[in-house]
Amino acid sequence: MQRALTRRRLLGALGVAGSTALSGCVGGISGRGDGAITAGGASGPPQRDGPLYQPWDHETVREAVVDGGPGKDGIPSVDDPSFAPASESDLADDEVVFGYAGAEDVKAYTQRVLVWHEVANDTLDGTPVAVTYCPLTGTAMGFERGETTFGVSGRLVNNNLVMYDRATDSRWPQLLATAVDGPLAGDQLREFRLVWTTWGRWRETHPDTLVLTEETGYAKRYGSDPYGNYNPTSGYYGGGGPLFASLDEGWAETLDEPKRVVIGARTAEGAVAFDKPSLRERGLLETAGDGDGDDGLLAAYDPALDSSWVYRRGAGSVAPGDDEGQFVVDGETHRAGDLPLEPVYAFDAMWHAWAGFYPETAYVS
Repeated sequence: MQRALTRRRLLGALGVAGSTALSGCVGGISGRGDGAITAGGASGPPQRDGPLYQPWDHETVREAVVDGGPGKDGIPSVDDPSFAPASESDLADDEVVFGYAGAEDVKAYTQRVLVWHEVANDTLDGTPVAVTYCPLTGTAMGFERGETTFGVSGRLVNNNLVMYDRATDSRWPQLLATAVDGPLAGDQLREFRLVWTTWGRWRETHPDTLVLTEETGYAKRYGSDPYGNYNPTSGYYGGGGPLFASLDEGWAETLDEPKRVVIGARTAEGAVAFDKPSLRERGLLETAGDGDGDDGLLAAYDPALDSSWVYRRGAGSVAPGDDEGQFVVDGETHRAGDLPLEPVYAFDAMWHAWAGFYPETAYVS
């Protein structure tokens, strides 16, 4: 009870709850746009092609869902986002953004705006998408949404945002990308990669980028984060424990630093967390294969974006190159984001959230 009141107090003091509107996918985006049709005829979001590792049954997750403070849509999604060229933005270089660079669109979604909305329903490369951010778990994830839109249910599980789709009202914990309640329970979303980086790094890498503006249709205190600051790190982001109970508390036995950032990746078989501070120091981290056709995963660090990419290792040789952010694969040099290996979808997450959802995760540092 105390924890729920704490979050409500954080948000309520700055006007999230009860706010009033003034108006009115390394996973790539598939672009197929084929949504699931329910028995009632509603068109839900498109479903992924292969199964995603899920260590929890739906009933256990549903029973762990808690009231996050603001009610349904008390944190309003941005449904008509506005963008401006980089040259027109006065963002500071150290502002956190979540970047997407696709075949047609290059956009940066600012943390300063999404911390007040958590969901932006947009279109990228011609495909309807939802760009989502959960401040309590430090996760920014993109999903294809089909003809529907996503909103914020006001509920949390394992400290993570529980989204709902407006076609069926099914409930989707962001990090699991799986419906755990409602007509689409058991379905899983198509994900695409957002790069967690800073505005200065993103703009230098992608000078043609557009950036999300504060013209959201809502009156918010953008630039004043109710949870703290990322540069320098302070408040909730800077340390201490999570606000709510974890699905599994065993993470502290492996690493008692709940807010430490990991690069999390899951396959159909399991989950792995690569320690991000260690990646910055070493450039390359790898898991061991099982010797039975599985060569393991590797994470390659890109200093230009302060981000990392995860791949299936394959049978060839991989080693750091002469320059930071470059790697030699079978004798040829490539950038971290362009290794000629099978990519695996991965994203930044706080350790407590990742290991709470995936208690059997490997941890690589």
